Amino acid sequence: MTLPEKPLLKPFLLLLALSLFLLLPLLAPSFRRSSSPSAAPAAGAATPFLRIRPGYNSYDDYIKHQLNKTLDPRLRRLWATRDWDRKVLVFARSFSDLKSQGLLSNASRALCIGARLGQEVAALHRVGVADAVGMDLVPSPPLVVAGDFHAQPFPDASFDFEFSNVFDHALYPDRFVAEIERTLRPGGVAVLHVALHRRGDKYSANDLFAVDGVIGLFKQSDLVRVSKVDGFGLDTEVVLRKKKRSSQQ
Repeated sequence: MTLPEKPLLKPFLLLLALSLFLLLPLLAPSFRRSSSPSAAPAAGAATPFLRIRPGYNSYDDYIKHQLNKTLDPRLRRLWATRDWDRKVLVFARSFSDLKSQGLLSNASRALCIGARLGQEVAALHRVGVADAVGMDLVPSPPLVVAGDFHAQPFPDASFDFEFSNVFDHALYPDRFVAEIERTLRPGGVAVLHVALHRRGDKYSANDLFAVDGVIGLFKQSDLVRVSKVDGFGLDTEVVLRKKKRSSQQ
């Protein structure tokens, strides 16, 4: 069954993607972190369980590399057609399980980080979570807004639930996690799908060797559970809940 909010493939899709590609030099500076003029990982980001991949001369280079995937016309066509219903169905099953465990509700305000065209958002809508939005470097209205997961464009304590399956794309994993904790409300839930038993693709910016590599980055949250998942090449689901009171208070 096709969702009514499924992106419509229009004749100008390819032209749009190519146009955006030509705008890479203009898009990348807008996502630059003023506190990150170079691509050297922040101190403490790498651990025995988490390795930051080398190879970027600047943060702009990193953003341009990520945009090469996001703006690839072939991939965008695939995400909007053959992949769409399959991924929405799998995500909907996962979110339904989280609802049955009391970790997500219809009243939750939800964010999907690195949402591409918005399959995760459509899945949340399907299971009854109406107040859900995705975020990616390139927006895909009406489901996905523009944003850099190293510096989310949302106020503190904006969401009750945040989901992401793009942790491996974070050049600064500590900032990726810090932004989740900043924008989660106290008591809010974060769910990450990560790969522990396979190497990421050429767009991955880090390699995770043990789940402690991601859990240890969460400073204001308690671990709820770690479980196996079949998530399009990702094998582990990590669920955390932000503490009601920050340890710094």
